[in-house]
Amino acid sequence: MPRHALIVEDEENILLSLEFLLTQEGFTVTTAGDGAAALQAVRKQIPDLVLLDVMLPLIDGFEVCRRMRADAALRNTRIIMVTARGRESEVERGLALGADAYLTKPFSTRALMDKIRALLADSDGNKPAI
Repeated sequence: MPRHALIVEDEENILLSLEFLLTQEGFTVTTAGDGAAALQAVRKQIPDLVLLDVMLPLIDGFEVCRRMRADAALRNTRIIMVTARGRESEVERGLALGADAYLTKPFSTRALMDKIRALLADSDGNKPAI
């Protein structure tokens, strides 16, 4: 069964690039352009993975992460914050709120896919990720 990913990004070109990358890797992909839409999407279909920007309209990525981690149904969903906000305090905040990883833009697609594979293998008890 294919993995399901939710990409939460308000910049169209980045959203399309991430969507293309994950689709090529065999994921089914849902997208959201703001934090409120992201929270609706995760309630509608629980994803295996969320790529979450921090700077989003309506509800920022930190708050989306906090709310997801407060929901027991989303406990096993892996969250990777993918953002231009890379100050140490922001990275620490994202991880403290429950993100599994924090990647600062720009990043390589290889680094992103390596992180995704590692996180999903970990969540499967070390089965192949994708």
